[in-house]
Amino acid sequence: MASLEAMSRQRLRIIDANLNRAGEGLHLLEDLARLMLNDAGLSQQLKTIRHEIVRGDWSFNQQLLQSRDSEGDVGIDIEAPGEEKQRELPIMVVANARRVQESLRILEELSKIPGTIPKLEPEKFKQARFALYTIEQKLLSKLARQDKTKHLTGLYAIIDSQALNGRSHLEVANQLIRGGAKTIQLRDKLRSKGELLPVAQQLKNLCSEQAVLFIMNDYLDLALAAGADGLHLGQKDLPIKVARKLLPIDKILGCSVTTVDQAIAAESGGADYIAVGSIYPTSSKEMAKVVGLERLRQIRQVVSLPLVAIGGINKDNVAEVVAAGAESVAVIGAILQADDIEEAARQIIARFEVGK
Repeated sequence: MASLEAMSRQRLRIIDANLNRAGEGLHLLEDLARLMLNDAGLSQQLKTIRHEIVRGDWSFNQQLLQSRDSEGDVGIDIEAPGEEKQRELPIMVVANARRVQESLRILEELSKIPGTIPKLEPEKFKQARFALYTIEQKLLSKLARQDKTKHLTGLYAIIDSQALNGRSHLEVANQLIRGGAKTIQLRDKLRSKGELLPVAQQLKNLCSEQAVLFIMNDYLDLALAAGADGLHLGQKDLPIKVARKLLPIDKILGCSVTTVDQAIAAESGGADYIAVGSIYPTSSKEMAKVVGLERLRQIRQVVSLPLVAIGGINKDNVAEVVAAGAESVAVIGAILQADDIEEAARQIIARFEVGK
């Protein structure tokens, strides 16, 4: 009888240790998702898993506490050879995700042993483990793109080939960057992809040299071929979920929306930023639906992603757009139609700062 009691106590110690390990790891991942990535969805998923795993009635917790022997734990002072004292954030995510996954697997296996008291549910631990595989991938993917999304502020300049009137893409981009643009997007609805690729490659090289984001509009294949920092899609383009799977994890993905529901769907589908518009009437897109500042405010209330306002924005109205919730403003006409593109960009950015 004594040996059975000892075995039961040892089993409880293993359960207790792995529940603690899983809870600690999940809490760290939850804080990263909530406080560093500002991702409400991932935060909630991790919190739900943590509560499902570690919760238990008082009788259950009492048995675990009675079995605990921290002072007598021989593993306290054991360290793996070469174990790192300092870690980069992605490595920390992997280490803690693996820690939780291993603990969940141990708990799952212990749950299958006949006579385990208290009785545990192996399926619960299995489901949590598989959910964490996906969450780990999403966390690492978002961390890989975090530095890029920080550039989504100020002027998001769209170089529309049809608005250049024969001017060089590269020279216009140079002027925009000198004027302070943080992001350059290439948009062209008419040229063949064979003609566009060298243009995209030149713009990408320039933007890399100047620490500016280069975004390709519409075309996933061109974004990949040119090594763009990201891809921007509209509602009639490739679905966000599909594009997110096809893009490398370090490439950002933007989506144009006109409604609150579209914004919510874009965020849940894997977008890194949302373009809201048209805020005002615009000559750059004649059929654009004008949604106004109120729609921008509504979307700001329901999504946590950076918002890029677009449509009819110029130096006279940019401050009120920023005040309504935009982190960045996408501009075409007000810069490409200006006599001095660099100065036009500079004036918009100056007014942008006023609206903060």
